Amino acid sequence: MRIRANNLRSILAPSAALLLVLAAGCAKPAATTPAAAEPALDLSSDGAKASYTLGYGTSDDLKTRMNEDFDGAAFMAGVQDAISEATPQVTQEEGRRTLGAIGEKARAAAVKAAEANTETGKTFLAENAKVEGVTVLESGLQYQVLTEGEGDSPGPTSTVTTHYEGKLIDGTVFDSSIERGEPTSFPLNRVIPGWTEALQLMKPGSKWRLFIPSQLAYGERATGSIPANSTLIFEVELISVDS
Repeated sequence: MRIRANNLRSILAPSAALLLVLAAGCAKPAATTPAAAEPALDLSSDGAKASYTLGYGTSDDLKTRMNEDFDGAAFMAGVQDAISEATPQVTQEEGRRTLGAIGEKARAAAVKAAEANTETGKTFLAENAKVEGVTVLESGLQYQVLTEGEGDSPGPTSTVTTHYEGKLIDGTVFDSSIERGEPTSFPLNRVIPGWTEALQLMKPGSKWRLFIPSQLAYGERATGSIPANSTLIFEVELISVDS
């Protein structure tokens, strides 16, 4: 459940470290004779599966972080040179310099995007507050009652079971227990502040639409597919108060 997600790792830091390790080995040059046809990939062992997962995940992560600067062919050449213990084609000094420059570029773009998200969120919430049926709380949290429930509301540390779907304000779904077909249970003091506040106002059987300003969500943290300073929209059904 992404509501409990951890801070995003520093931009490019793990990737930079990995590439420097891969490029560190020196010694025999790569063979120049034509390569034989590669056998079919055997992923039956745990080691092979883990290695493949690391390779796939690292490449996917790099593509996301580096955007147009990512060069898949060069990345694979670096991996192959490290595995075959060939002399690195880029020095460590040059590698550090270029990785640092790309990292600074990515950080600057992230700051700019976060600032834009802040303004977009403010505009959205200002307009949304005018919509009939939307209630605005002092904290800035907004909600709309879709179905009213009955019974006792949860307390600030209660464990609850919910169904939910989370969206960015552009409509992009970033998480959904509904899609997974499985409700989620959690303590209210272990989720984002917007959820903690809203769920204490709901009763079992309630279904509300929540409009959560970034400061009551993840704030300046980019979390998974949620950009920094994002205003979030959740449809939440409070199924039960468990404790």
